[in-house]
Amino acid sequence: MLTMPEHRPYHHGDLRAALLAGAEETLRDKGVTALSLRELARTTGVSHAAPTRHFKDKQALLDALALTGFQRMTQAVHGADDPSLPLETRLTALARAYLRFAVDNAALLELMYARKHDPDISEQLAAAVAAAMTPFLDLITGAQARGEIVPGDPERITLLAGAALHGVAAFVAGGHLPAESALDSVGELVHHLLHGLTPRRG
Repeated sequence: MLTMPEHRPYHHGDLRAALLAGAEETLRDKGVTALSLRELARTTGVSHAAPTRHFKDKQALLDALALTGFQRMTQAVHGADDPSLPLETRLTALARAYLRFAVDNAALLELMYARKHDPDISEQLAAAVAAAMTPFLDLITGAQARGEIVPGDPERITLLAGAALHGVAAFVAGGHLPAESALDSVGELVHHLLHGLTPRRG
């Protein structure tokens, strides 16, 4: 007697969120190459076709993961911002929030900044990056207006400061720098960014 193939029921109230959570867990534990929509469907308990209702392919899933990563980074950085603080203290708080997110989400951060993304989502990703960096840009722009930071393109200065932070995060991810040591040195990094390494005279 012929039997119909068994399919797992589509029973999740928010399958998209469940798939993203499962994908992030796989990304963290096994790396991006281990990710597949079929395997996610199996571990989530739905039919293998169900994930395609939300993600047309693996790249769409990766792009969605990147977007959610930037959204969470934005929450972390904005949550650490206090415009009433002095410049160096405020920048240190922002930098520590960014680095804490980077340390805690190393595999996700690498995916977020990967060059390969679907062209259809590039504008969304650019907007997400801008949103995450807004507190840094606002800080730089305000400090320039007060004469606390040298004149120049504030977006370029923000980019350079962000590159320094991202470099520290990369050292941590590569095992070249202990995470807590990196976090403890954020204040020193910010101090050098603001004041330079040239000895002060007089």
